[in-house]
Amino acid sequence: MHLPHFLFDLTLILAASAVVVLVSRRLRLPTVVGLLLTGMLLGPSGLALVAGSEEVEVFAEIGVVALLFTLGLEFSRDRVRRVARPFLLAGPLQLLGTAAVTAGLAVAFGLAPQPAIFLGFLIGLSSTALVLRLFAQRNELEAPHGRIGLGVLLFQDVMLAPILAIAPLLAGAEEGGPAQVAARFGISAAILAGVFLIARFLVPPFLGRLIGGQLQDIFLLAAVATCLGLALLTAQLGFSAALGAFLAGVLLAESDFSHQIAAEMTPFRDVFTNFFFVSVGMLVDLTAALNHLETVLAVTAGAVVLKALVASTASLAAGLGARAAITAGLSLAQIGEFSFVLATVGRAQGLLTDELYQIVLAASVLTLLLTPVLVSVGPKLAERLARRARGPEEPSPAREGHVVVVGYGLNGRQLGAVLTEARVPWVAVELDRFKVREARKAGQPVLLGDGSRRAMLEHCNLATAQVAVFTISDPWALRQGLAGAHQLNPGLFVLARTRQVGEIDELSELGADEVIAADFEASIELVTRVLQRYHVPRNVIEAEIRLLRADRYGMLRQTGPSGAVTQALMAALEEGTTEIYRVPENSPAVGKTLADLHLRHATGASVITVVRDGTPRSNPPPELALQAGDDLVLVGGHAEIEAAFRLLGR
Repeated sequence: MHLPHFLFDLTLILAASAVVVLVSRRLRLPTVVGLLLTGMLLGPSGLALVAGSEEVEVFAEIGVVALLFTLGLEFSRDRVRRVARPFLLAGPLQLLGTAAVTAGLAVAFGLAPQPAIFLGFLIGLSSTALVLRLFAQRNELEAPHGRIGLGVLLFQDVMLAPILAIAPLLAGAEEGGPAQVAARFGISAAILAGVFLIARFLVPPFLGRLIGGQLQDIFLLAAVATCLGLALLTAQLGFSAALGAFLAGVLLAESDFSHQIAAEMTPFRDVFTNFFFVSVGMLVDLTAALNHLETVLAVTAGAVVLKALVASTASLAAGLGARAAITAGLSLAQIGEFSFVLATVGRAQGLLTDELYQIVLAASVLTLLLTPVLVSVGPKLAERLARRARGPEEPSPAREGHVVVVGYGLNGRQLGAVLTEARVPWVAVELDRFKVREARKAGQPVLLGDGSRRAMLEHCNLATAQVAVFTISDPWALRQGLAGAHQLNPGLFVLARTRQVGEIDELSELGADEVIAADFEASIELVTRVLQRYHVPRNVIEAEIRLLRADRYGMLRQTGPSGAVTQALMAALEEGTTEIYRVPENSPAVGKTLADLHLRHATGASVITVVRDGTPRSNPPPELALQAGDDLVLVGGHAEIEAAFRLLGR
């Protein structure tokens, strides 16, 4: 590999990546698709601007190591806990189910069992990078199918390391019988585990000293050295370098410095992520793909249909309703980027022939190109398919003047508890049958169904309800539900919760009387706490909150400061206020008289009442000595009250 050629190829790939990312963002298209196509265009079978296959494979390997290291950094127990049920239930069902069916079909078409099993796991992996990016763009990460997708993808990412580890065993690369192979594998795994445990105790304190010494450059070098060192070790032990990079990320993920490392690695992660996808595109042999076009198309169609069916079934088993389960299945129907890692390993181990390797790569790229379309049409297609799979509705008692709660997550449960305490009749509808089962055990009126459907809203007697509250996180389902509610009961008072500022106007036009925006409500709470700290009167704070919530958070959505809010705040700060101060035992004012303190002269604030043992004493005399536990009623300006608090010892 000559340095000038290497630098030319590297510069070309990085420049092409920058152009593709810019164009994709302008057109609001998935950048992964553009990067793959760019790699195919630049690669040996395209314009041959990057012609060396050895260099291409080196580029891809560097990208894989960087990707798996950053993936390991994101692998934390908190992240797994949030998607525990999809991770533990839907994930294994999806991956093992897809692998089993694929392996069976491959054997039926004449492939040997060991390569068939490997091919099954390869087909079973989906694209974490593409699916999560599309979910984020569509604001669906917190939707039911988004949470299921995250859990399944996280399980697949975790299983990549074991699959990489067993590839040599499936290939029969080691000499000797099964016992010798198992012993050799066990020794290597034990050595790797020992190194990992030692590093877990030594690396975090070492990085802590670097941070404590403000040695940021050395800190980053140490993190990268940890990644490359474990990658080299696993490669020397017969595993994959990618496995070592992943373990290095996991090693640092649970440390106190994971966020610092992730922040330092973000620029490199983005560069190598784009670098990786371009490199993968260059690995596709367009001539071989065209020569086996029928096979490539058949594998593509079969993989999409099979993965959609298996993932939908796994999502149903995890508690999702039919519509959300089918949406999740369609979203996971592609062959993912880490399948390219397996394909490269499989070809090196002899599990995949060159012909099968190119067919799999081409089919994988086609499934990735189809994914944005499947995610876009998924909700509507899932709704049509789910209608045929629905059974009879659950019986619902007659209600009138009640509250209908659509979505029984955290917000729905809290609202239901308050309504129960207030003896307000209510009914909730929820897609997740596990949540419904738990609610019914607690005696809560929660129905299993899809609140986006007009038929389900009718079943909840929405036409005779007084209030409807939509707390669901699925944007498409929220819009469908609001439209149905407005048609069934035009006079209904409707509340809708959203996480996205851009949805406020649209949801209002669909019939929501009030839209609760999570981000703006958090901002209002921050404003409230700050104003309380400066002793702004409660009625002034409440007036400011009404101003901030008025006109669909119109003032908060302005790009510049709001004149009305600023003037109101300035007026409030210029006015006087009244505050109560309880004298603590360690206050310097204990035992001193009001005359000794010279409070008015020193701060401008006055004590108008002293409450002792529950008895108020107005206009207290100057000779009154203060005691611990006395409540002082202070009057003055905001700055004067703050100065009095400091003098009294807070």
